[in-house]
Amino acid sequence: MTAKTPLAALAAVTLALSGALAAGADAQTAPASPVGADADSTAASTTISGPTGADVYANVCAACHMPDAMGAVGAGFYPALANNPRLLGSRYPAYIVVKGMNGMPPMADMLDDQQIADVVNYVRTNFGNDYPGPISPTEIAALR
Repeated sequence: MTAKTPLAALAAVTLALSGALAAGADAQTAPASPVGADADSTAASTTISGPTGADVYANVCAACHMPDAMGAVGAGFYPALANNPRLLGSRYPAYIVVKGMNGMPPMADMLDDQQIADVVNYVRTNFGNDYPGPISPTEIAALR
């Protein structure tokens, strides 16, 4: 073997990776559905669709707080929402969802007032929580 062999191999790997990256970029611009995408799913959007608090929780919150709302510790600290006495008042969790806190980003630009009210009310009445006094979308708008 000569000294040029490792360099040639490195060039071949670099070329192959460049091709793979280019192919990956092309794949990202294709519709996600093999059946075809509708007009709404191809538009750039920062909103999450979900008609219920359970849908919003499953699509947004469960990634960190876990599907069972028991929270997690690892790359960060994600508090448990299950059996959480801090959820007694509806404005506290609503404020956290709207404005964010510590490692949780604000969700005001991603979720509308109804979605925030729905997810806060959902968490406050599920996962071992049974707190009265739902929050309304009007109250969420006042927190923004």
